[in-house]
Amino acid sequence: MAASVSPAASPHRRRHGHRDSPPRRRDESPHRRRDHRKHRASPSPSPPPSDRDADRRRSRASPPDHDRRLRDSKPSESIGNRVNDDDRPARRARVSDGEGRRRPRASDSDDERDDRRRKRDRERDRDSRRHRRRSPSSESGSSSDDDRSRRHRRDESSRRQKDQRRQDRDRDRVERRSIPEKKEPTPPLPPPPPLLPEMIPGRTGGIYIPPFRMAQMMREVEDKASAEYQRLSWDALKKSINGLVNKVNATNIKNIVPELFAENLVRGRGLFCQSCIKSQMASPGFTDVFAALVAVVNTKFPEIGRLLLVRVMLQLKRAYKRNDKPQLLAATKFIAHLVNQVVAHELVSLELLTVLLENPTDDSVEVAVGFVKECGAMLQDLSPQGLHAIFERFRGILHEGEIDKRVQFLIEGLFAIRKAKFQGFPAIRPELDLVEQEDQFTHEISLEDDLDPETNLNVFRANPNFVEDEKAYENLKRSILGAESSDDEEGSDDASDEDAEEESDDEEDEEQMEIRDQTETNLINLRRTIYLTIMSSVDFEEAGHKLLKIKLEPGQEMELCIMLLECCSQERTYLRYYGLLGQRFCIINKVHQENFEKCFVQQYSMIHRLETNKLRNVAKFFAHLLGTDALPWHVLAYIRLTEEDTTSSSRIFIKILFQELSEHLGIRLLNERLNDPNMQDSFDSIFPKDHPKNTRFSINFFTSIGLGGITETLREYLKNMPRLIMQQQKPASSESESSDSGSGSDSSSSESESSSDESDRKRSKRRKK
Repeated sequence: MAASVSPAASPHRRRHGHRDSPPRRRDESPHRRRDHRKHRASPSPSPPPSDRDADRRRSRASPPDHDRRLRDSKPSESIGNRVNDDDRPARRARVSDGEGRRRPRASDSDDERDDRRRKRDRERDRDSRRHRRRSPSSESGSSSDDDRSRRHRRDESSRRQKDQRRQDRDRDRVERRSIPEKKEPTPPLPPPPPLLPEMIPGRTGGIYIPPFRMAQMMREVEDKASAEYQRLSWDALKKSINGLVNKVNATNIKNIVPELFAENLVRGRGLFCQSCIKSQMASPGFTDVFAALVAVVNTKFPEIGRLLLVRVMLQLKRAYKRNDKPQLLAATKFIAHLVNQVVAHELVSLELLTVLLENPTDDSVEVAVGFVKECGAMLQDLSPQGLHAIFERFRGILHEGEIDKRVQFLIEGLFAIRKAKFQGFPAIRPELDLVEQEDQFTHEISLEDDLDPETNLNVFRANPNFVEDEKAYENLKRSILGAESSDDEEGSDDASDEDAEEESDDEEDEEQMEIRDQTETNLINLRRTIYLTIMSSVDFEEAGHKLLKIKLEPGQEMELCIMLLECCSQERTYLRYYGLLGQRFCIINKVHQENFEKCFVQQYSMIHRLETNKLRNVAKFFAHLLGTDALPWHVLAYIRLTEEDTTSSSRIFIKILFQELSEHLGIRLLNERLNDPNMQDSFDSIFPKDHPKNTRFSINFFTSIGLGGITETLREYLKNMPRLIMQQQKPASSESESSDSGSGSDSSSSESESSSDESDRKRSKRRKK
């Protein structure tokens, strides 16, 4: 296509380069734009891309400073020279014919293009040499160009060296990965040494040893009379007794008793008593089962029954002195069932009731009522006159009217139970009646006696006559279990008959398939019924009457309290209707009171999730229950008023709670309640005295909410805190005086100085007055 172009187009294109062609303006007419599109679509192509790229590389290789100096030194050169100095590729020239149309640019051949480039390069070199000769600053420019090129070469060489080193490192790394390393086999670890009792930390073991490992260790010990073997056998005895006591219940007690007698109860009598007391404290519902187990053991080992009774009595006295109600309830329940099993004498129960009712309080009367419910049926048979005297004392307390209404309702319920001859509260369940009263040993212990718990029996002690004692107990065990073997054979026939009956019952159960609904539809319907009843009632009395008619299954009482609290929190403002309804339920049934205590703890732990309006309603609801004594004040022990243990939401809850209490009771009565010496253990968390920082925070908090009057005792304590610290330090200083005579003189001088300082301080105060 280059051959088809006329020769006149070549010089014309040489004259009109890209530099000389004027830039296309944006305001060109659409006609000219269409012509330009036609020109671009014409078959005359531009130079090949390879030639253009070569031209650009050649223009970049030439130093730009030369062109700048040429342009500065020759401003009046012609347009053709500027075209030759340009290092950019030439664009298409626009040539207009006589008619005003653009003609398409003809393409040149490759030879002509190369000739033009060579000529342009020669002219550029000639002009640059001429410019160096003429310009006075050519030397400095050439030196700067040389420095620049030298620096460029040095940077380029350093970059190449770095690339070479990086490539070498990568190559070494790849080779290292491809060649697998030969690892030397590690020698096997030596077997661990056998675990001996000297290696076991702690007083009672400290770490778990599997049974097979324990048996292996006992077999490896050759000397059966050594302290190591005795320690191992002691740990095995302790685990066995604890396991048997923990898994006993009403159905398997007959199987547990022979296994228990197979252990050395004479050596582990302290462990047996300790395990029974701990298990009974953990699960009071199985108290009658533990009492039946103790009654069976008491028939063969009366000293074990007496030791357990002594420890329970000491636990009761300790809990009574400390006002520990849960522990006191557990101890009295255990004693009641021991009286039912005739392990303890009935005089023990009468003496205990006399002590509880001598100075009646709400808690002591409540504990006494529970005790009579547990063992009243047995006392009615063994000592009817003593039980009649106890009920007369209950009647007198009821007529005095100094106790809470809830406790009065409990006493009235106890009289109704007595009238029904303790129906529903049997002394001994049939499956737990294992011992005849003629075979039982009864222990009579007074609360005023000095009792020894023999706590040394709980800890391991080496026995020099260990082998002889073990052999003696083996003979005793053989005699006990041999005498019971005939009874076991008789019981096996009964057991076979019972198994046959159970199999027939199982077949009937399989025929009658029971379908249980796991979608909690009944629970949802119950909540809906409670909600509609609360919202549709006119006053709290009608609502309470309707709610009491709802049949609640065991365990659903909590839903009633939760729904009542939810309805109260959803109101825009607090309504006294909900407080009166909650008060009524707390007074009627003890279960509701315990459930509201759980709700208080749960709401306070999640108080940060409530909105301000819900938080205010909940706080006023519980303030109403506390102000009317429907809820015991010991629930305040769950609140710890310190800067670290409270949040903004919990502080708002405490503020509203105590402000409502002060409005309901008055600041004087509230102060008397908070200063009650019997309740100080519950209020120590609200008025902390462990650290001056927490004490000041509590004082400042109540002062800021307008209840600074209830912090007078706390202020006095904070004021006397340095003096108390000095008094605590005085015993230590007196001991140092007795040990060192010289220190005595120094302390006397310091005391004289302190006394003189105190006298000076008093004089200064008098002068100020």
